Amino acid sequence: MRDRVVRALAGGVVLLGASGLLGGCGALGGGNSAQVCTDTRKAFQQYITQVRSVSAAEPGQWRQATEQLAGRLDGLAGKAGDGKLEKALKAEADRLRAAAAAVGTGDASQLDAVMRDTPARIGKACD
Repeated sequence: MRDRVVRALAGGVVLLGASGLLGGCGALGGGNSAQVCTDTRKAFQQYITQVRSVSAAEPGQWRQATEQLAGRLDGLAGKAGDGKLEKALKAEADRLRAAAAAVGTGDASQLDAVMRDTPARIGKACD
């Protein structure tokens, strides 16, 4: 489980950068949205670093880390100066919470899907 999810997570963060999460941020008209996009990418990078050290045999720690990431995205959504970005971050936080419940029981399939789709959803909001 761990290796598959960590690969998906790492690939997702690379795609977050490539999809415009950082590069397109300046195009947003909503005040601090560029900083929110940058902080979102950092949150995902920190999450990857955190879960790389967690054993697949400890799904409770995966759940906790995933729930923490969801909370960070909610906080960033509240700081977003752009409605589209705020909505995307809140939706992603909800997806992560649902995935956290499943990964807490050892099922990483939902988390894998969330991480695979995140770059397109968040990157689009940051364009």
